[in-house]
Amino acid sequence: MRRLLPLTLMLACASASAADYYGTLEPFAKEAVYFVVTDRFVNGDPSNDHRDQGGPDPATRTFDRLTPGSDQGDNIGYLGGDFKGIVDHLDYIRGMGFTALWVTPIVDNPDEAFTGGKPAQKGGFLTDGGKTGYHGYWGVNFYRLDEHLPSPGLDFAGLASAVHGKDMKLVLDIVGNHGSPSYTMPKAQPKFGQVFDREGKLVADHQNLRPEQLDPANNPLHRFYNTTPGLAELSDLNENNPAVMDYLSGAYAQWIAQGADALRIDTIGWLPHPFWHEFVARMRKQKPGMFMFGEAFEYDATKIAEHTLAKNAGVSVLDFPLKQGLEKVFGHEQAGFEELAGRLFLREGPYANPYDLATFYDNHDMARLDATDDGFIDAHNWLFTARGIPVVYYGSEVGFMRGRPEHDGNRNYFGAERIAGAPQHPIAQHLTRIAHVRAASPALQRGLQLNVELKGDRAAFYRVIQHDGVAQTALVLLNKGATPASFEVKQWLQPGTWRAAVAGGEKKVRAGGALRATVPEHGVEVFLLDAPVTQPQLVAELDTLMKVQRPH
Repeated sequence: MRRLLPLTLMLACASASAADYYGTLEPFAKEAVYFVVTDRFVNGDPSNDHRDQGGPDPATRTFDRLTPGSDQGDNIGYLGGDFKGIVDHLDYIRGMGFTALWVTPIVDNPDEAFTGGKPAQKGGFLTDGGKTGYHGYWGVNFYRLDEHLPSPGLDFAGLASAVHGKDMKLVLDIVGNHGSPSYTMPKAQPKFGQVFDREGKLVADHQNLRPEQLDPANNPLHRFYNTTPGLAELSDLNENNPAVMDYLSGAYAQWIAQGADALRIDTIGWLPHPFWHEFVARMRKQKPGMFMFGEAFEYDATKIAEHTLAKNAGVSVLDFPLKQGLEKVFGHEQAGFEELAGRLFLREGPYANPYDLATFYDNHDMARLDATDDGFIDAHNWLFTARGIPVVYYGSEVGFMRGRPEHDGNRNYFGAERIAGAPQHPIAQHLTRIAHVRAASPALQRGLQLNVELKGDRAAFYRVIQHDGVAQTALVLLNKGATPASFEVKQWLQPGTWRAAVAGGEKKVRAGGALRATVPEHGVEVFLLDAPVTQPQLVAELDTLMKVQRPH
């Protein structure tokens, strides 16, 4: 259960004349997201493993296919993770302080390993030969659950109900750009390059032809696809065909009706803005105000920010530019906090609202963060106190497969045994502590960020919210150094009684005084003041931040 806000906090901003200060009013910004590749999390129901799927032929069987060249246990077959494995461990996820769960696509994928393409192997990128659809991104029927996921009495609606029962939100990963691998097979394979409708009727078929060989003018089954190549050998959906829009929006509206709270949009950058503008409008007609965030694998903020504008998709995005900085600061390079300052875009920038961005340091499409335990602890201390919505990839709470890329351990099976031992791991313990601090602090969730110091191993910044009867200022102190760090903060400091959310206790600050604190090595402290903003210089700075002109 979420902790109730103190009555003093709720009443702190009772004055109607108090100015509004906030980074975002997006309701989903209060969440912290745990991301799982469902097949690789926990096998809760071996009866849906389908271990004989694909037949006896080693080229097409789907279960347990070791990745050539990897000595890290990497696998490109199914390994059994399912909805029951998630439901059985929701208390674990919620207990760490996460309030939202992001799952990989749930739609039906092909029933064999792909025999075309370049062989998937260690070091390979966009190589799908020998791979299966364990990840969910090779949809063939977007209206139907993949058979590896549900159990008797536990379909997608059941998963959503279980997640909601833990006071959590469910984020569904969706694909609009492509279907399954569709050509270069020695001989055509069932479902590959095909799309089926709600009733199971075939509505599109690549027929194992290269895109330039398709004949949409004369073959209705080719009209779902573009005639130029896209990603690898994946069937590239034709965004200009209204039937494609109708199909995808109808399918995803079905899953929203069954309980999806938010959407993560795969490969958003591969389709034009008008397509996503229309799609998002349809989804929000189904669920008004629905939060969505897209994946544009691009480190140029000006490019990914286009998707946040209302005239385009009007959604949030995964913050790849910040991710690049987090890797430098908390990985083995150990760059200083100043590396992050320009990536926040607090006073200017291309995003409709940087506070709505999904912030992360790694995921399933790149090497996991290569950091020490202390590096992960420091990364989480930042992620759960700075602007943005924190997203953590499964297993990061124990440094699972750190530094490993796709096809060499990144998506390895996690399992119930690791989960059982995780709460004793120092990364998990520190993560749980700071995640719960954020979950109880509206300032950390949605407040403006005002930096005092970002330099070397030290960071100090304010997060401030004053809106709709809630007023809270958080002073965040971060130390990623190997020795304790002493802080003395005077700038913009408001007098009052500040409570230490991590270590406990209080600091009384007089007018014109300073707040002094020592933060342990690889530590964090968050001082909270539950009162309206009255300090003149702080008011002036916050007024300036609220007047920042953002693109629309």
